[in-house]
Amino acid sequence: MKANPYHDIARLLIRCPDRQGIVASVSNFLYNHRANITALDQHTTCLQEGAFFMRVEFKLPQLEATLPVLTDAFKETIVPKYDMEFRISHAGSLKRVALFVSKMDHALMELLWRWKRGELAMDIACVVSNHEDCKHAVESFGLQYFYIPVSNGNKVEAEREILQKLRGNVDFVILARYMQILSREFVQEYPYKIINIHHSFLPAFVGADPYTKAFERGVKLVGATAHFVTEDLDEGPIIEQDVARVNHRFSTDRLKELGRDIEKFVLARAVKWYLEDRIIVDGNKTIVFI
Repeated sequence: MKANPYHDIARLLIRCPDRQGIVASVSNFLYNHRANITALDQHTTCLQEGAFFMRVEFKLPQLEATLPVLTDAFKETIVPKYDMEFRISHAGSLKRVALFVSKMDHALMELLWRWKRGELAMDIACVVSNHEDCKHAVESFGLQYFYIPVSNGNKVEAEREILQKLRGNVDFVILARYMQILSREFVQEYPYKIINIHHSFLPAFVGADPYTKAFERGVKLVGATAHFVTEDLDEGPIIEQDVARVNHRFSTDRLKELGRDIEKFVLARAVKWYLEDRIIVDGNKTIVFI
């Protein structure tokens, strides 16, 4: 895996009520702290009385030592002035992730190959599965594989065991076709830090077996959706989606084959954007700066 090139790069995400002077204040603040802005994106929901969102990427020498001081100064001087919510992260500090999978490995393997090639700057803590099907493939990457069976009778115990392995060791979770519904208690452990790939173009065909439902409905498009997991099944804020055109000649099996390609690419894009701090949650929607 390639070395992370972002040792002196930080990223600032902002959400606040829109008003005049925000961009100037933030830019001047960074300038006065000897930071060089390398990328800046912004969005407002309404020209008057809307919400304002911004992502700033900046370079600062000796970042690891100076970032705490800069963060405290930003919190004291800029945040109160604009009633601002913010997050500053060190791009060189890799997010630590757990990957969840069941039997189908296409989404998982896409992530692992991209990680191996250095395209996804993350630290993989482990892979968790309720089946052993992917164990050999995962361990060939030198990664730890936890096989934890889940059934109707042991779901609470299984989740408790998983959480014991993750707590204090993982920043976020990726469900790469993990075919188990996470409990409310589990989701609350990682609020807006669990990304799922759903094998349909939400909000169509929520729940299980969407390709069969799509075939029965005679759809002309099939797709996939990467979204944050919330307590409501398949209702979390959508991060990324894609579709492909189909017709009456497509069987259910062919829909599934086409869907697998869409799923793995959609999930990979969503994960990359999360790793690069490009996503701000806004209620049940997301602002994604790409």
